[in-house]
Amino acid sequence: ISDEIERLFVIGCLSERYKKELESEIPEVDQYFGVNDLAKIIRFLGAEYKKNLIGERVLITPKHYAYLKISEGCDRKCSFCSIPDIRGKHISRPIEDIVEETKKLAEKGVKEIILIAQDLTYYGLDLYKDRRLGELISQISDIKGIEWIRLHYAFPTNFPLDILPLIGEKPNICKYIDIPVQHITDKMLNIMRRGISSKETYLLLEKIRKEIPDVALRTTIMVGHPGESEKDFRALKQFISEIQFDRLGVFTYSYEEDTYSYNHYKDSIPEKLKENRENEILEIQESISMHLNYNKIGKLFKVIVDGREGDYFTGRTEYDSPEIDNEVIITNTDKEIKPGEFYQVKITDAETYDLFGEVLW
Repeated sequence: ISDEIERLFVIGCLSERYKKELESEIPEVDQYFGVNDLAKIIRFLGAEYKKNLIGERVLITPKHYAYLKISEGCDRKCSFCSIPDIRGKHISRPIEDIVEETKKLAEKGVKEIILIAQDLTYYGLDLYKDRRLGELISQISDIKGIEWIRLHYAFPTNFPLDILPLIGEKPNICKYIDIPVQHITDKMLNIMRRGISSKETYLLLEKIRKEIPDVALRTTIMVGHPGESEKDFRALKQFISEIQFDRLGVFTYSYEEDTYSYNHYKDSIPEKLKENRENEILEIQESISMHLNYNKIGKLFKVIVDGREGDYFTGRTEYDSPEIDNEVIITNTDKEIKPGEFYQVKITDAETYDLFGEVLW
């Protein structure tokens, strides 16, 4: 293969952050490029760079859903995170560009659009001088063929409350919000530089659930950050038990080179203790998830079928994102079921992270 390769490029986060080190360690690579070096790559190849590239997007997901990035970079200053250094400042894509790409995806048969960014809630501030996430999802919701719109990674600080009525009223905007809170005590939120207080976090979650009673809230928690005491951890467990998040992921803190935490705090919490805290959070969430899932037995849900696994088909409700959330396992397969299609499914049984159901014909 090496005889057939004329040039070898390395592109992405690693070469963005450690370009000089990589050039020294692996000189065989012709050129290293960072995450925002598209223009440089094209010029390096001897071509002319045009801002609006013409081409058809190649889906790497099943054909019925697609991830759609609405911005790049992040202006937040979380103490544990290196994304701003790697990805740069927040840059919003113009609404018209995103809408046009969504239309093309719909023409290809995509039915579910999953909006992603390092920070959805910041969308529009750099480009339009105010937050435009609500306007964006409203325009996308009017595109023919798009049956589900899902929001991922909505930072809690300065959350755009104007999107809540849209989620509640528009039938094709999933009642699903991924809102990573990370922690709950004022002490830890300050250490993490999250820009929000414990009280503000509680009030935001209360506001969301009041306006959208059947919303599914997904969050991310970090345990073991320097400074996290047993008291902080107990408060975090109490918070999770009280809020009853529908979906939850938990991570242990690890040093990220050149972050604020890396430069200002000693990683003093033993790895074993971090793992124990992670497991305790997961145990709490398992109990919550089991309870929530059992309450779905006997109810009807609109389910999109993702594919077949063995003797069964698997799908998702609007409350579940691909790969990371619950699945619905369809047990009656005597009639033709097509991946990428929606069906009404009656839930017949439940496990901690899976539902079982039958298609109603």
